[in-house]
Amino acid sequence: MSWKGYFQFEKDKQIVLDWLRYSWLWRLIWEYGVIMSNDYLDSVSDFVYSTQWEDLPDIARSAAKNVLMDTLGAVLAGSQLPQNSALAALAPRLGGIGAISLFGHTAQTTTLFAAMVNATAGVSLELDEGNRLGGGHPSIHVTPASIAVTEELGLSGKDLLLSLVLGYEVISRVGRATTMRLDVHSHGTWGTIGSAVATAKLMGFDASKIQKAINVSLSMSPANTWTPCLEGATIRNLYPGRSSFNGILACHLVDSGFTGIRNGPRDLYTNLLGEGFDPSIVVEGLDEVNEYRIQRNYFKSHACCLYNHPVLDAVESIVSQYEFNCDQITSILVSVPPIALILDNPEPSNMLATKFSIPYAIGAALVLGRTDVTAFKAEHARNPDIQKIAQKVHLEPDPRMDLRRYDYPSARVCIKLCDDRSLEESIIAQYGDVNNPMTQVQLESKFVDLAQEVIGLERTRAVVETVASLEKVTDITELTRLLRNG
Repeated sequence: MSWKGYFQFEKDKQIVLDWLRYSWLWRLIWEYGVIMSNDYLDSVSDFVYSTQWEDLPDIARSAAKNVLMDTLGAVLAGSQLPQNSALAALAPRLGGIGAISLFGHTAQTTTLFAAMVNATAGVSLELDEGNRLGGGHPSIHVTPASIAVTEELGLSGKDLLLSLVLGYEVISRVGRATTMRLDVHSHGTWGTIGSAVATAKLMGFDASKIQKAINVSLSMSPANTWTPCLEGATIRNLYPGRSSFNGILACHLVDSGFTGIRNGPRDLYTNLLGEGFDPSIVVEGLDEVNEYRIQRNYFKSHACCLYNHPVLDAVESIVSQYEFNCDQITSILVSVPPIALILDNPEPSNMLATKFSIPYAIGAALVLGRTDVTAFKAEHARNPDIQKIAQKVHLEPDPRMDLRRYDYPSARVCIKLCDDRSLEESIIAQYGDVNNPMTQVQLESKFVDLAQEVIGLERTRAVVETVASLEKVTDITELTRLLRNG
């Protein structure tokens, strides 16, 4: 080897050595950053572990009871849909016959499958509650898992309500901290975390195991798009079913020795499902919680996607203020948050798809005069009068609109008539939202209307009474036996 060759060799060797040295340095910096960024998970896990029933203020306890009751109503009503009845019959065959209740049915099965079936039923009619601050529908991802695990372990009403509050809290905070990709449907992506948190609390996990359960659950979170909703593919209804199943499973996997990555939320919501994730938002005010997220929820008065709700409230307000008929309408201009533009199909083909169509919902409200479960039945999808109205609806985006805001309208509707009148209305907080709430009587009436067709009026009233005093129930089967059909 010539000296020149040797020099080049040494030069090349040094480049390689420097690269290795600095790559390791950057690796250490990265690892340190990962470790440091895990502080928020430490805080969340400590919070879940340390919070007890006695720590919850009365208003949070009452909120949890109302959320529980509303969710049970949605589950019972949805349980009777043909595909959900078939799923309930399938569960004991796949998961085995067990002692855990399938609401609205006589059969019982194992914990994971009961949670899956009940959660799937609860979202099917688009009547389950949600949270504007965190996005999505926390309760339907938490409650079925909480009830199934509580029933399996023979725990109390206090245990159930506490696990619901905590699972709900974590979901909402993670949702708030995530900037989701526009084509990703958050419904089902972070739900697994909530069911895992609730299950971990009920199983008596310490803070370390709670954190492990969170990280394992993130690796089991499904990636869901909006397409099934828009096409009306009922596989979409399995989103919370899978979340409940996987959240419970995650805790048992942790018990079995499985491990997850060190920072599951950041990895998933930065690299795959989201466009950004801010851990500081997750723990904001967590050291001194004055108001739990479950106190800031909304209940649905319309049996459809939330993005329809402020629009429908505006339409109903216009109808109540002005005299006109559908034949007079020349056009309907609707301003919505940009993401809601995907709900623009004027000709949805089935029941689920109608629930994700703003033009259809407006047409149903004006033609049928209602927006309850019956208004979104498949037979109305081809109603020519509804279609005529739907074709006149035009959606335009308003970038300032965001359902997480309460200082700006979340929808604006302008109905133009052939006599040159323009009827306008804007809505900031839709009816049923914490800032425009239903009364307690209205919430209970909603539950009664949904449940009595499934379990009868006597049992329905008994459920209302039992939930109202659930902290006194020492064995949750006192509630679950009322929710079975037969």
